[in-house]
Amino acid sequence: MSESQAEPGPTAEQLVEELRKAKVADLLVHTCSLLASLAFGKLAPDVRDLEQARLAIDALKALLPVLPEEHRTSLQQVVTNLQLAYADAAKSE
Repeated sequence: MSESQAEPGPTAEQLVEELRKAKVADLLVHTCSLLASLAFGKLAPDVRDLEQARLAIDALKALLPVLPEEHRTSLQQVVTNLQLAYADAAKSE
């Protein structure tokens, strides 16, 4: 299919409507998931970037208190796992 036949993207009005429906709590959970994935990725031996991993971990820790309560325990476990992985990575540097 050529670009001229591709489906058009959402209109500005559709995007505004989607933003109105969005819940901040859901966005926080999604953001935490993304940060956790990035942090684990930055700890991989072939692309290790401890500074970026530490920043992602610190951001997750900062978001913990404002997360919906039902997600805090699981995210705290993720943060703990990241901190352990960070310590292991830092030792091998």
